[in-house]
Amino acid sequence: MDTFSLKRGSAALLISLPHNGSYIPDDLSSRLRPEARRSPDTDWHVAQLYEPLAEELGASVLKPVASRYVIDLNRPADGQALYPGRRETGLVPTIGFDGEPLYLDGQEPDAEEIQQRVEHWWRPYHQALVGEIARLKAQHGRVVLWEGHSIRSHVPMLFEGRLPDFNLGTADGASCGADLQWSLTNVMEAQSRYDFVLNGRFKGGYITRHYGKPAEGVQAVQLELSQCRYMDEESFAWDGAKALLVQDTIRELLRQCLA
Repeated sequence: MDTFSLKRGSAALLISLPHNGSYIPDDLSSRLRPEARRSPDTDWHVAQLYEPLAEELGASVLKPVASRYVIDLNRPADGQALYPGRRETGLVPTIGFDGEPLYLDGQEPDAEEIQQRVEHWWRPYHQALVGEIARLKAQHGRVVLWEGHSIRSHVPMLFEGRLPDFNLGTADGASCGADLQWSLTNVMEAQSRYDFVLNGRFKGGYITRHYGKPAEGVQAVQLELSQCRYMDEESFAWDGAKALLVQDTIRELLRQCLA
């Protein structure tokens, strides 16, 4: 089976959705605890949020098939921590965002299995990222990589209290130019429906940090969106009315990337 899908666009914008996938192979699912088999930490419905906007704006969209429980595409392949000293879920997670074990006792993957997952799932996605960034940059001379993510509004293991609605990350300004960061901040400050933060708890994961090279014509931005703003966090059900409002704001952010 294919491990990802890529829909190529014509604009200088690539939307990457590395945690959209929810597929867990049967041989792995049988080793997981029952509650983990639902893949609850998926970035639910982010493709449904972004794909209509990508079609409208001419952006490319890259998304994986597999759940982040198979492998986290937004972590470095060597497993190095993104936030040293903080608790996090890692390249091949063994705990969920609730801090509870994902695997049945004694069923965690060993180093050989982790490397196999890197080769089968992680590497093809990143090869596609590299190829599409190169294609768009060759066509336009520049490209913006937009990392679309979402997460529950309350995750005590990762942060205290309620997460802001829109969490923009630019690796503290290293992954994109000051003008783009300023423009995105202006979009958020011009609206009153959602609260937001720039480079708060989520500064951008591996993809944002690794591929964002403004001096080389590649800017990268991560948006971590609070799931309560477009879906039901308990049932994972899509909320169409809420989603339309969220899409209006995301559309304005993406337009700034193309400006």
